[in-house]
Amino acid sequence: MTLMSPPKAPDRLSPIDLDHLVKQVSGDRGVLIEILTLYHTLAPRYLSALEHSTTLAQLGERLHVLKSAAAGIGAWGVQDRARQIELNLKKGRPLDPEWIDDLAVTVEEGVRYIEALMESGERLPGS
Repeated sequence: MTLMSPPKAPDRLSPIDLDHLVKQVSGDRGVLIEILTLYHTLAPRYLSALEHSTTLAQLGERLHVLKSAAAGIGAWGVQDRARQIELNLKKGRPLDPEWIDDLAVTVEEGVRYIEALMESGERLPGS
């Protein structure tokens, strides 16, 4: 009888779950770098667009885009915060600007983490 290890829980302490991302890119270091670079560029833009939303529908759409991008690379903190804001809005709760501020901090943590990874490329996983 072969015992299997339980599946590893997502790394929610790190701004980016590199184990998740490596699986997403099948270990291809070039694709990993490309995706991290895209997220580094686009996440702040998505956040800015979200902050400038003029309707709840627009805010919801932009939250969804940011949440999806975060989920793709394993930015679980961003995904979790965006999901929580979506749920609060769906429940009819008024938008609390602090929610967006907290989301912005979490996005910035991910951006800084990516910058640190790129500066010390030896820590990047993949082939």
